[in-house]
Amino acid sequence: QVKLVESGGGLVEAGGSLRLSCAASGSTASITTRGWYRQTPGSSRELVATISLGGSTNYADSVKGRFTISRDNAKGTVDLQMNSLKPEDTAVYYCYAESWRGATFWGQGTQVTVSS
Repeated sequence: QVKLVESGGGLVEAGGSLRLSCAASGSTASITTRGWYRQTPGSSRELVATISLGGSTNYADSVKGRFTISRDNAKGTVDLQMNSLKPEDTAVYYCYAESWRGATFWGQGTQVTVSS
């Protein structure tokens, strides 16, 4: 019903910036909340940021003041602007979406690596 595809990951040095983007296709009109999660090999997937249909945002404490989530409903995209990156931000970042029916959807993930 909904397909999510991330892009924009890569390798940057500490202090640098990256902008991730996630494009949604299919039944995009059903999407309410969108967000980003991340996961390292030895940990569970953790919330990074979410944004509601009305634009209300929520951030993990570890990224507050550095990351900004935004969405463009007309384009069906959600972005994550990541500034002042730290080696601890290294992870696979996953795009997330929730529909009005309560269904959840995930992208395939994009690697972000921050070197020291």
